[in-house]
Amino acid sequence: MKAHRPTAPRPPRARARSASIAAFVVLAALVPTTASAEGAQEIEAEFPYVCALPSGPLPATVRISADFPERAEAGEAFTPSGVTTTVELPPEAVADLTARDATEVRAATRLDVGVAQNAATATATWRGSAEPVALPGSGPLTLVTTGDVPSVAGRSDGDLTFSAGALAIDLALGAAAPATTDPATTGPAAAGPSPGPGPLTVDCTLAEDAPERGLLATVPVGTDGPVPSGSPSAPGPAGTSGAPDDGQPDGRGDRQPERQSERSPKVLENTPGTAADRDEVPPCRYDEQHPPTDVSLNAYVTGYANVRKMKGAAHLPPSCVLIEQGLPVPGPPDPEHLVFDTVSYANFHYRERERTPPFEATFLSFDFTPVKATMVLEQTGPMRIDSRMKMRLTDFTTITDTYIRAPLVLHVLDLEVNGTPLDVGPGCRTETPLTSEDPDPANFPGDHLVLYGRGEQILGMPATGYLLLSGGTLSGETTIPAFTGCGTDGEDLDRLLTASVSGPGNHVKQVQGQTCAIAAPVFPSPTNEGQCTEDLQPYEIPVAER
Repeated sequence: MKAHRPTAPRPPRARARSASIAAFVVLAALVPTTASAEGAQEIEAEFPYVCALPSGPLPATVRISADFPERAEAGEAFTPSGVTTTVELPPEAVADLTARDATEVRAATRLDVGVAQNAATATATWRGSAEPVALPGSGPLTLVTTGDVPSVAGRSDGDLTFSAGALAIDLALGAAAPATTDPATTGPAAAGPSPGPGPLTVDCTLAEDAPERGLLATVPVGTDGPVPSGSPSAPGPAGTSGAPDDGQPDGRGDRQPERQSERSPKVLENTPGTAADRDEVPPCRYDEQHPPTDVSLNAYVTGYANVRKMKGAAHLPPSCVLIEQGLPVPGPPDPEHLVFDTVSYANFHYRERERTPPFEATFLSFDFTPVKATMVLEQTGPMRIDSRMKMRLTDFTTITDTYIRAPLVLHVLDLEVNGTPLDVGPGCRTETPLTSEDPDPANFPGDHLVLYGRGEQILGMPATGYLLLSGGTLSGETTIPAFTGCGTDGEDLDRLLTASVSGPGNHVKQVQGQTCAIAAPVFPSPTNEGQCTEDLQPYEIPVAER
């Protein structure tokens, strides 16, 4: 394992820039306050694993990269960032998959990470996902997944260690999509690998000879002096405290168990913010101009969008979405599953326009000059939601893959540089909608953002992941197009903004809340969680996740 230290920051420039030059970095305002902190540990670790394939146990190599802070204070929550999990499976594993008639695979990983401080332990699950890849004709299969992970807080002084543990790899297997224009094969069926082999979960364990027992990183917490050990804390939402293992003190005087649980490391739900109050979000209801139907839903959505050039992210505040849910129709035949496809449509709704509320972002440029931008995302057409639900006949477990295709243009409304307004004009926007690589460009041409989510429900258990009705996390990657119409009085800011911001590789993560079904509302009660307010707005206001 090796940790790379970042280079020392450059000294500030000696002279201030004019407003026009500051505009060169104005789109940095899209990534206001999330640039990498000084002193971050850049971790790259490689470990041997043993994975259970259909043909038997096989060796595998797992590489994990992530950024950790150099240190933290007791009680201070932080989130490892830039987490990437790379799994290299041997050629024998490829043979196992091709024997199931698979030609391509989509991977999702679940890595158990042990978190320990003194004598206390907890476990965090690092989840990652990837786009479909073709199975190689020869050699090993390399799967690379990325995703966001839970926050962690050390609640006493002492080193906080992170160690890799058990790894589960969920493989959605499929044959390559056939080249066809048959209407029966278009629509939701094209939203991923064509149906056929079905899913496979590969369980992997850390090899006995793994270096340092899978140690990934060590983050010092608080002072360097001796500290008491605490009791293990179970994973849970922020603000809760774990209970000791046996309810007894740990032998250090007459310290009470409650104090011990307060000092144990805590794995937090990935909620860096808090839910907005009702009066802080825009109304989200149907009206005379937008009357509901029997299949109308509404929901709030919020999240973050990275700007790769600026190494940060902008926060999209809770925005109202009105949804017309489609009716499920039978999907392609599958001997092991019942398959249903659903096409729904949605629109942002803000003051009778199909756009988000305006949102601000602030960036400190050059000589720490504050640059503030006000922006909106506006639709150029309806958002399309394609969902495919597959119910496994053996145990009735359902997997639902959802793709949302949204044609969105970014408008810059206002700019301020060091408190001085910079007039960008009324038409400053991207030339085209944000674009993503679509998994089925033949059936879904044109410029649009693509977000993907997967939900799973085991019979008798609550659903996990993303489902249109219950919400969840969606993610994707987009290219920011060039800008046009920016500037007034002969000052053309298009090329400056384009050079500062436009380009590929910008990660997007959005969180949709529970929907409110207008025709069959569920109100809060002692026995039910609320889905709708009394005036038929979404009851849940989601919290953005990084």
